[in-house]
Amino acid sequence: MTLNTVALELVPPNLDRGPEQTCEEAHKVLRFAAEAGIEGRIRHILMPSMIAEDDDRPIEMKPKLDVLDFWRALKPELPGMAGLCTQVTAFSDEAALRGRLDDLTVAGIEGVVFVGVPRTMADGEGSGVPPTDALAIFRDEVPNRGVILIPTRTDEIGRFSFKCDRGATFGLTQLLYSDAIVPFLAEFAQHSDARPEILLSFGFVPTVENKVGLIDWLIQDPGNAAVAAEQAFVKTLSGSEPEQRRKLMLDLYKRVVDGVVDLGFPLSIHFEATYGVSAAAFTTFAQMLDYWSPETP
Repeated sequence: MTLNTVALELVPPNLDRGPEQTCEEAHKVLRFAAEAGIEGRIRHILMPSMIAEDDDRPIEMKPKLDVLDFWRALKPELPGMAGLCTQVTAFSDEAALRGRLDDLTVAGIEGVVFVGVPRTMADGEGSGVPPTDALAIFRDEVPNRGVILIPTRTDEIGRFSFKCDRGATFGLTQLLYSDAIVPFLAEFAQHSDARPEILLSFGFVPTVENKVGLIDWLIQDPGNAAVAAEQAFVKTLSGSEPEQRRKLMLDLYKRVVDGVVDLGFPLSIHFEATYGVSAAAFTTFAQMLDYWSPETP
């Protein structure tokens, strides 16, 4: 079972913003999609479960509306769209996690990305269920079981292979600001018979990134030259004029799609506007889908 979708990420609002912001975001999505000519082509909303991480996060992390409550408010406003979400497993025991996943499924969440501890902690820490265990335990409860895929991370081929063996049906890539996913998937295909669906993630970079640096912070991996090159590309994007910025992102999209489309993996697209949805972001996303989308034969 594949998602075969275009997914748009929407972050739950801060609790102090109230439910009205949820409706406003939904209406923006519909308006911008229509204006960009991609009305009806976004089939899933991806909602991240946000957890506190490093103290140096460029934008302060405030308490957020729970993903389940967010989706229940969004769903009536976005007809024809289904939900995807990330779920932190490492701080919930099996019984609590099972109840949570049941609630998500009943609410219409069609796929769950299992996430572990924040990067301030080591793999295996946390009192709950590690993501790799959750993949196996909840095979029957969650048909679409996802994991995070970071192609520039050391030893990621082994990590991803193990997750597939444990029951992952799709991989959600970290935001792609290079074509590193192409050689990664080519090499993975040589080492493994698994062909999970890959949700290729592309994020719009607005001018404000030059001042705030949130995307730079999100993708950081100190000492990793491949990520340093991606950070430099993000800086170039944020310093470019809108037309040039769209061209650079479209060129990247073409290189990635052309490089992976024939490797045998089912493909979906995930779009993110890290600073919030905007007309400019949707114009860029529309140009990318004009080149290739999961509906393309």
